[in-house]
Amino acid sequence: MTPIRHNHSDSDAVLDAVRDCVLAVGVRRTTLTDVARRAGVSRMTLYRRWPDVRTLVGDLMTREWVAVATGAMPERGPGADARSLIVDGLVAGVEAFRAHPLFRKIVDVDPELLLPYVLDRRGASQEALIALLADALREGHADGSVRTCHAERQARALLLIVQSFTLSLRTMTDEDDADLSSEAFLAELRSILERTLTP
Repeated sequence: MTPIRHNHSDSDAVLDAVRDCVLAVGVRRTTLTDVARRAGVSRMTLYRRWPDVRTLVGDLMTREWVAVATGAMPERGPGADARSLIVDGLVAGVEAFRAHPLFRKIVDVDPELLLPYVLDRRGASQEALIALLADALREGHADGSVRTCHAERQARALLLIVQSFTLSLRTMTDEDDADLSSEAFLAELRSILERTLTP
C-alpha cells in the first residue's frame, strides 16, 4: 500500500471509481479499462500513474483505512484523558472496519490482498495508524493516563491487537449466544486495552 502522490482531486476521482468497481465485481474482475471509464479518464492517464489494478487498490485501501481510523477517534471533551480516547477510538475503529463495505468485500472475495500486510510487511495505512497511535500514547504518557513505555512499540502492539479483532472476530463469535456475540467480544477488547494501557 504505497502513499498517494498524485493530484488530490484527480486521484480521489480515480480512487472513487476503483472503489465502485471493486464493490461491484471484486478486485480480480476489476480492470484498468473499467476504472478509466468510470473515472472519465483515458487508460493511458491511469497507466502513467498506476502500473496495475493492485497498485490502485493499494492506494484506495490506504485512503479508506486511514479515514476509517481517524473518523473513529472521538473528540477530546472536558475531563477526558488520553487513555479513554484511545480505547474508545480503537473499539469504535474495529466496529467501523468490520462494517466498511470495501473491507467486507475484500475479506469475502479477495482476502489474499490483505495477507502481505498480516504476514510479511507493514503497509502505508499501517504506518499511518502507528504514527497516529504513537502520538496519542505520548499524550497519555504526558497526562499520566497511559502506562509509560516505548511509544512506537506500544503503538505497534496495540495495532496487532486490534488487527486480530478486525480480521478474525467473526471466526470466534456465536451471535446466538449473548456471551459469545460480537458485542461481548468488543467489550472484552475494551477490557484488554484498558488493562494494557493503565499505568
